[in-house]
Amino acid sequence: MKKEKIISLVLLLMALSAISSLAVITFFIFHEGLPIIFKVGLGGFLLSDQWYPTEGSFGILGMIVGSLAVTAGALIIGVVFGLGCAVLLTQFCPPRLVAIIKPSIELLAGIPSVVYGFIGVSILVPFIRDSFGGPGLSVLAASIVLGVMVLPTITSISVDALQAVPRTYREGSIALGATEWQTTHMVIFKAARSGIVAAVILGMGRAIGETMAVIMVAGNPIGMPHGLLDPVRTLTSNIALEMGYSAGDHRKALFATGVVLFVIIMILNTIALAVSRRRAGKVLAQ
Repeated sequence: MKKEKIISLVLLLMALSAISSLAVITFFIFHEGLPIIFKVGLGGFLLSDQWYPTEGSFGILGMIVGSLAVTAGALIIGVVFGLGCAVLLTQFCPPRLVAIIKPSIELLAGIPSVVYGFIGVSILVPFIRDSFGGPGLSVLAASIVLGVMVLPTITSISVDALQAVPRTYREGSIALGATEWQTTHMVIFKAARSGIVAAVILGMGRAIGETMAVIMVAGNPIGMPHGLLDPVRTLTSNIALEMGYSAGDHRKALFATGVVLFVIIMILNTIALAVSRRRAGKVLAQ
């Protein structure tokens, strides 16, 4: 009994250490960032795109819009191709082929982000510049690079969610006369919805928090992007680019940028989880 209590206590401490680490990080970011927000004003900080720290202007609206635009583009690419791969691997692909394709997709997660950025600068950016115009360094380039980066996360978790659906669901649907695609769309997808939403949430967190690859392909100007071919600076890029030489209010403003990023991620995750639970409740009610 003593050994069990000791093991239980150790596991509890390990769990609390993770929570306490998050609490310490959160407190530090808010402690450093909130004073400058109160000093400048919430409206002046969030609703202005004038970012000139040496002149006392700390508006991050352009970076917020840029971050959301790049993340949305990455999710469109990652979710469409990720779910497509997951459906193919779990519903229509022979097991031998799955054993080859799935590990290959998962290997993409192990490639360093700087390599994605280098490939984007070398191949993708010139292609966009020559084919569509503009400087090439753009929202579109960053979205495509991030879409490829989140692809293995969304695919892998979606595959696990789809495979966790009991086989009797599929057999029962086909026995009632549904086609394989109708079964996948109307039965398997609904049963695996919570896992698929979790995959999208993790992919979204990876996309909105990525820094190095975005810095290399986005262009990073200060200002508001007005189209897919415009260069953009994201919140994470702004912190990485300027933290090395910042001081005083400039440094505090970068921590305040981290506060805004933290809040945006929490809001997006909360919305996604609420939608998932609401739809799961409707499915159970039916």
